[in-house]
Amino acid sequence: MPQDDAEAAKWFRRAAEQGAAKAQHNLGFMYENGRGVRQDYAEAVRWFRKAAEQGDVRGQYNLGFMYANGQGVPQDHAEAVKWWRKAAEQGFASAQHDLGVTYAMDRFWPPSGSFSLGVSQDIVQAHMWFTLAAAQGHEKAQEIRDSLVKRMTPDQIAEAQRLAREWMAKHPQ
Repeated sequence: MPQDDAEAAKWFRRAAEQGAAKAQHNLGFMYENGRGVRQDYAEAVRWFRKAAEQGDVRGQYNLGFMYANGQGVPQDHAEAVKWWRKAAEQGFASAQHDLGVTYAMDRFWPPSGSFSLGVSQDIVQAHMWFTLAAAQGHEKAQEIRDSLVKRMTPDQIAEAQRLAREWMAKHPQ
């Protein structure tokens, strides 16, 4: 059976309008990417927000992404970090990676400017978030974390590892 994005969007909309968070996220994704509907970032944000406010981790992550890139909303890095943190706290590896990047670089990547992200550079926090993402198999997080170690003291590494262990103990998968 061939894929019919317009039909999928119709069914996602029906479920989304009834409050189904995963359908709200999926409909947001369809608007973000113009699949089965006209591409509309503002509409994508609307549906991602509905999903995110219900605790949907992908909705939270993608809403953060929209804020980070200024798609459908004014660019707001602090708002991006807020939503990524919500997703990271639920164990979403990509959000943990992105938080690691914000703490490591104190700017949004690609580093085309010096946009403050509302967090101060903190190599210990960066290492912790990269460790959490790497523990779930996020290869890029592991690679960046391993490169950070070269710029850290043994005490900083030990602190980051302690924080990661504590986080994992409080958030069993």
